[in-house]
Amino acid sequence: MSIFVNAATKVIVQGLTGGQGKYHGLRNRDYGTNVVAGVTPGKGGQEVEGIPVFDSVAEAVAATGADASFVAVPPKAAPAAILEAAAAGVGFVVCITEGIPAQDEAKVFNTLVRDYPGTRLLGPNCPGIISPGKCNIGITAGEIALPPSADGPNVGIVSRSGTLTYQALHELKEKGIGVSTCVGIGGDPVPGTNFIDCLREFEADPETHAIIMIGEIGGSAEEEAAEFIAANVSKPMSAYIAGVTAPAGKKMGHAGAIVSGGKGTAQGKMDALAAAGVRVGQNPTEAGELMAEIVAGL
Repeated sequence: MSIFVNAATKVIVQGLTGGQGKYHGLRNRDYGTNVVAGVTPGKGGQEVEGIPVFDSVAEAVAATGADASFVAVPPKAAPAAILEAAAAGVGFVVCITEGIPAQDEAKVFNTLVRDYPGTRLLGPNCPGIISPGKCNIGITAGEIALPPSADGPNVGIVSRSGTLTYQALHELKEKGIGVSTCVGIGGDPVPGTNFIDCLREFEADPETHAIIMIGEIGGSAEEEAAEFIAANVSKPMSAYIAGVTAPAGKKMGHAGAIVSGGKGTAQGKMDALAAAGVRVGQNPTEAGELMAEIVAGL
């Protein structure tokens, strides 16, 4: 099993005819993802390397039965694209777009909660999701991920950082540890899917035997996750928090990665996770080594 996506997931790419949408959409397809259509208003009837293009998500869904969407359009168009997918009944939407204003993200998030509770948004400003060997939606290089083994143990990954998502996948592959699903939730202030959403799914997934969580400075998501872990997660975990040396008041990388008012520090997050029973590494490699120790004991 896996969480959110699997080999049967049918994916449309909103923006398939654009540079980024075509590049990553075709890479996803070549990995083995079931990419069934593209959507670009005004370009319906065209094809991109055999993938049919439709004018609207509704038309694409009606023709293909798609249940997931990969949004690869500029910041100005992304909010409308996400809501168009939701209105067409798409259940899982991955948006990689960076630079969407926080107020637009908040509007989209609350609109989804209010009007489209059946749609889950991953992102924006995220690398996407990969269930190795089954489905890859987004910009993660599939070759760095080791598919899960039938008898395990397999690890689930959830991360705010795109680059550290890739490192976690590579570290585990180097150690011969399979991954059930790797979810990059993105580092913007208003993510569509958060740590707790993913932890809840990993806890319920029989193919996931342990979990790596990668956080970063800013906000309170990691502390909230720590409370959830203490009360609800039985599977062993390791973690890493990026930004130990980040100066207060300076945005570091993601829009949401900023320490303000004395809150959101790396040390505070590390302490909260450790108190919840998570083994916390001082760097990404150590987090991977701690997970290897955990897996060896399972």
